[in-house]
Parts: sequence; structure tokens; C-alpha cells
Amino acid sequence: MTDRVSAPAPEHWEPSAAQRERDEWRRRRTLRSAAIAAISTLLLLGAIGGAVVSSPGWQRVRETYFDWDKAVSSFPAVLDGLWLNIRVMLVCWVLILVLSLTVAIVRTLRGPVAFPLRLLGTAYVDVFRGLPLLLVIFLLGFGGPALSLQGLPTSPLFWGGAALVLSYSAYVAEVFRAGIESIHPSQRLAGRALGLSYGQTLRHVVLPQAWRRVIPPLMNDLVSLQKDSGLIAVLGVTDAIRKAQIETALDFNYTPYVVAGVLFCCLTIPMARLTDRYARKKGYHGAGGHL
Repeated sequence: MTDRVSAPAPEHWEPSAAQRERDEWRRRRTLRSAAIAAISTLLLLGAIGGAVVSSPGWQRVRETYFDWDKAVSSFPAVLDGLWLNIRVMLVCWVLILVLSLTVAIVRTLRGPVAFPLRLLGTAYVDVFRGLPLLLVIFLLGFGGPALSLQGLPTSPLFWGGAALVLSYSAYVAEVFRAGIESIHPSQRLAGRALGLSYGQTLRHVVLPQAWRRVIPPLMNDLVSLQKDSGLIAVLGVTDAIRKAQIETALDFNYTPYVVAGVLFCCLTIPMARLTDRYARKKGYHGAGGHL
């Protein structure tokens, strides 16, 4: 039995002097670019801040919109209202995904038998994409309870959420339909050739591929829904904006509105950055879908 000849251990690699010089040049260039960007940003912000602070009405604006004591006192109430916005957003988003996917599938059906369903889906999308969201909230929020429909609540929270679901589903349905129709027809034919039914092909072949393609615009729609959930305040629902309005009415100081705006930004900005990062990672440029 022969002994195995062990391979010589690789020697420790070190970059050449030219490579080290290139790396050092790139590092200096990166630091220089970062320093220039920081200085230019500070100068721009300083100029804007100086113009605002030196304006004649700044003192009045600061007392009315940026009162620290008022912000601290109103923060718990506005935060409690924001929790309602978060719950509304989560529930509505689940319903939007279900309804919009159903409408998108209906609009992609082929054959004359499915024409009434396609017509109904197209009419739904056209109507609710044509109506402003605030108008839909008014129509359902005030008209829905007046109908006294059997089995449906009369709560403005329910009808405000229904308006969000109906409006956003029309937009998201088009996102899903674009994703479904972007799948090459050969994928459907391959599924049918393997013996899959139309529904099985749609479920196991088409929809998984379409879902991956539409995730970036869907995430953008979720960011929009986070903000627009505050519109239900027009129906009297005590969400973050309504709580801020109540706090403002106590002394006519508008700082609670600023607090509500900051809290909404704390929700939407991280989600927007996550969406952009995911889109860049997947190679999508300019992907988006919003109201």
C-alpha cells in the first residue's frame, strides 16, 4: 500500500506594491468623496436652517409647531392612536392581497365563457382607480352605515378599512396582472404538457414566478398604505391623526401634528429603504406602484 503524497501547503499570498498602492488610492478617494458629501450636505442644511430661523415669523412658528413640552405631553396619546393605524394597515394589507390576486386572475382568464368575469374585473379596476381614495372613504364611511345592511357593522373603522381595501386592491390587482402576464407562455405550455390542469399550472408554475417579480412594487404599495391609513381619521376614528387633532384643540398648538408626522415617518422611511435595497438586490430599477 503506497503512502499518499501530501500536497505542499500554499504559501501566504501578499499583494504586490502596485496593488497596495491602488488600494490606498481607492481608500483615499472614498474618504475624500465622503468628506465632500458631508461638507456639502452640512452647508446646504445650514443655509436652509439659517433662512428659516432668520425669517420674521420663526419665533411664532417655533412656539406653535415645535413646542417640546407639548410634544412630550401629546406623545402617549398620538402613539396610542398610531397603534390603531398599524392594526388597520396589517388587516387591510392581507385582505388587499387576497382580493387583488383574485381580480388579477379573473382578468387573465381566457375564453368567451369567462368574458362576464373579465368585464366585471375590468369595471372594478377602472372605477376604483378613477375615484380618489378620500372620496371613496367619504362615500363608504357615511353611506355604508346608512344602508343598515344585515350582518355588517356600522362602525366607521370598518367602512374606512373597506374603502382602503377596495381602492388599493384595484391598484395591486394591476401589479399582480402585470406579473402574471410577464411570465412567458412557454411556462404555461410546459405545465400543461406535464399533465397539470389550468389551476395547477397557475398555482405551481406561473404564480410563484410572478410573485417574485412583483415584490418590489407590492412593498411600495404597502408603504403608501401605511400613510393612507391615517385618512380614516376623517370619519372620526381615533387614530394617530385624530388623537393629534384632539390634543391640538386643547390649546390650538399644532405640535401634536408634527409628532404624528414624525411617527409615520418612523414607519414608512425604513420600509421605503428596505424596498429600495431589495429592488437593487434583485436588479429592479424604478420598480414601484403607488396611489
